Amino acid sequence: MKKILLYFCAIFLFAAQVNAQSCTPGTNFADSTYGIWPDTTTNFPPAEVNVAYSSDLNFKVPSEVSEDITGGDPALAAFIGSPIQSFKVSSVDGLPTGYDYACNVSTCEYLGGENGCANVFGTTADAGVYEVSITVEGVILVVLFPGLPETPVTQPLTFGGYRIEVGSAGTIENIIEPIKVAPNPATESISVYGITSSMEASEISIVNIEGKEVLYRNMDTSNDTDFDLSEIQSGVYFVKVAHKYGLDTIKFIKE
Repeated sequence: MKKILLYFCAIFLFAAQVNAQSCTPGTNFADSTYGIWPDTTTNFPPAEVNVAYSSDLNFKVPSEVSEDITGGDPALAAFIGSPIQSFKVSSVDGLPTGYDYACNVSTCEYLGGENGCANVFGTTADAGVYEVSITVEGVILVVLFPGLPETPVTQPLTFGGYRIEVGSAGTIENIIEPIKVAPNPATESISVYGITSSMEASEISIVNIEGKEVLYRNMDTSNDTDFDLSEIQSGVYFVKVAHKYGLDTIKFIKE
């Protein structure tokens, strides 16, 4: 019985690899410090019911922990400056039924600072909007006590805000255009574009790199999507738009 189960597992894994399209890590991201491409502004392309889907993700984790990738999380602040030995894409959650993913290496594991990619593929019979998150586990080398050798510590990090919209009858219904911020970089003000009435946006907030809210607007009482930045300091900020499909996060720079 054990051999039969192993046989069917092998057949299943082989079939998954056959259906997946091979991907090649994008050389245009080689000069980037870290990130996942496409980002949540561009997002996944839309899909159609009962039509084969294929889309590539590229990713890169830096060779050491820097302040900007901690997102102001105090639990991660102690790791700043520590080398990242390796990272692994451990899951892509929220995909439509019938969808899966496969990395360009079978383990989905890479060295710190290395480029990798994954192909998201499949066919589904279920129309809808699917919120997708990507979880990466980094192995960080940390000196726990002075004089002792570095100890590997596994730290998961989840990237949300991704979406795949599956349309029906050969059409993509209610396509959600990417939300954008302009100008970016900004000096005096920004405008938020791409919010439609079908999204039923409830609020827009601007937070700094430490996660502290610096500006806020309730969309139930206002349709204004312009923000005066004269009272906030220069730096990296994030616009967060809450709507019925989830939460979009857009990075911008105040000069």
